[in-house]
Amino acid sequence: MTRHQRNATASSVYTYHERKKDQKASGYGSLKERLGKDAVTNFDCCSLTLQPCRNPVVTPDGYLFDKEAILEYLLHQKREVARQLKEYDRQKRKEERELEELAKAAKESEAKKFIAQESTPARVSVNNEINSTPGSSNSVSNMSDDKKNKLPSFWLPSLTGSLKTFDLEKPDFKICCPMSGNPLKFKDLLSVKFHLAKDADEKSSFDKDRYVCAVTKDVLTNATPLAVLKKSMSSNLENFISGII
Repeated sequence: MTRHQRNATASSVYTYHERKKDQKASGYGSLKERLGKDAVTNFDCCSLTLQPCRNPVVTPDGYLFDKEAILEYLLHQKREVARQLKEYDRQKRKEERELEELAKAAKESEAKKFIAQESTPARVSVNNEINSTPGSSNSVSNMSDDKKNKLPSFWLPSLTGSLKTFDLEKPDFKICCPMSGNPLKFKDLLSVKFHLAKDADEKSSFDKDRYVCAVTKDVLTNATPLAVLKKSMSSNLENFISGII
């Protein structure tokens, strides 16, 4: 082992290499990594299926989806919201029944306590007074003293021992975009028309130079920002549209 390898980290200066190595090991700080080509989808691919769009639509935030895929997603989210709403209503009805049972049990206990007090004789025997003095009884019954108030009532579902249940929150009726998280409706989607190049095959989806700008006829790539006109629904270069407007 050479001297340089032996004293690689013995310097008094915290080098750039050591700092990046510590950041990667601890996960602290800003981490940058160059992504490969396989990690980036093409501009004409759906954000859900990651496949070329057959009927492309775009959201107000600029995310491209296939019409069939985003419609299926919206319907699934609506069914999920309806299911959560039914579960929430079922929990609320259960809580209301438990409150009614508690109120009914409280009234019954008050009535029994009142009847017991009214039916008790006014004179108490000497033996009962002696036995009722503190420290004279060594009862180990679980029904004595304060233990009788802590016992669960097996006839009340709210007082029986059970697993801890988590309170459900009221579901949100807004369906959000799977990419941006903003509220999304089907009527907000805008259809997109990609213009094919002259020599491009309409059935092939592997051509790099497949689509061109509707006006300038420049080839569209993953590195070119695009803009969609609302009325014509055509895809154009963003710098060209911004230059005209």
